Amino acid sequence: MKKKILIVGGDPNSINSEIIFKSWNKINISIKKKIYLITNYNLIQDQFKKLKFSLKIKKVKSIYEASEDRALKVINVPLEYKNPFNISKTNSSKFVIESLDLAHRMCIKNKKNVGIINCPIDKTLLKKNKIGVTEYLALKCRVKKNSEVMLLWNNTISVVPMTTHIDLSQVSKNIKKQTIIKKIKSINNWFILKLGIKPKICLLGLNPHNGELRDDSEEKKIILPAIKKLKKDGITVSGPLPADTVFVEEYKKYNVIVGMYHDQILPPFKTLFKFDAINITLGLKYLRVSPDHGVAREIIKKNKANPLSLINCIKFVNKFNQ
Repeated sequence: MKKKILIVGGDPNSINSEIIFKSWNKINISIKKKIYLITNYNLIQDQFKKLKFSLKIKKVKSIYEASEDRALKVINVPLEYKNPFNISKTNSSKFVIESLDLAHRMCIKNKKNVGIINCPIDKTLLKKNKIGVTEYLALKCRVKKNSEVMLLWNNTISVVPMTTHIDLSQVSKNIKKQTIIKKIKSINNWFILKLGIKPKICLLGLNPHNGELRDDSEEKKIILPAIKKLKKDGITVSGPLPADTVFVEEYKKYNVIVGMYHDQILPPFKTLFKFDAINITLGLKYLRVSPDHGVAREIIKKNKANPLSLINCIKFVNKFNQ
C-alpha cells in the first residue's frame, strides 16, 4: 500500500476547516492524493459554505479507496449538530474521541504506511483529567507511563517539556532521574533514525538560577546525575542551564532544548517561531504530529487563521513517514 496521510478534523468549534482549506490550496497534487480527512462529511461542507470556500469533497469508506481527481477525500464520522460552528460539548467530545480512535485503529493496522495529523482539539473534550492528545494516544498505544515525548520541532531548534499537561504544583514530584534518561534517549534515537542527526541536547534546570545547585535542589539531586549517566552512554547532552537566559543566544548551539515543564519551554519557542513549528509525539507505534497552536475560537469565520503549521505538518509526514 502506498503511503497515506490521515488528517483528523479535530475540534468542530474551531478554525480547523479554515486551515484545512488554506493548506489544501498550498500543497501539490502528489501529496493531495495521499490525504484522507477524518471528519463529518456534512460538517466540513457546511463549514466551507459558511466560510464561502469552494472545494470538491468526496466521501470514501477507507484509506484503500482511491480518488483519481483532485477532490478532498473524507472518511465520515457521525456528528449531530444544527449550527456548524456552535456544536454542543457532549456531541463535540463524542465526535473528537471517535475520530481519534478511528485514526488510531487505521494506523495500528497500517503503521508503516500511515501517519496521523490531528488538527487542534480542546483538551477538555477528551474527558480525561489533564491530558492532551499526546497522552491520549500514548494510552491507546499502551505506552508505559511517561515514556511518550512531546517534541516541538522547527528547522532551527526543537524543544521538549519533560512534563506535559500537569499542574505546576505537580512538576517537581514528576521530575525523576530515570524519566529524564528514558526521554533523552528517545529523543536522541529519533533524531538519528528519522533525521540522520546525532543531536546536541541541552537540559534546563527546574528552579530559578538552577537552584544555585544547592545540595537539596532538583538540579543537584536529579538532573545532574541523569546528565552524567547520559554522557556515559554516549549521548551529547549539556546542562542544566538556567531557563531565563537560554533563549537569548545559547539555544543556537543545540538541536534540542529540554525544559522541565510545559510553560517553561513553549512560550519562548512560540515567540521565536510563531506558526513555523509542529508538535510531534515520540514513542507511539506510528507517526503523529499536529499544528503547534490551539482551536482559536476568537477568530472563527474571520478568515484570519494562519495555515503554516498545518502545511508544515503535511510536508513533514509526507517526507518522514518512512
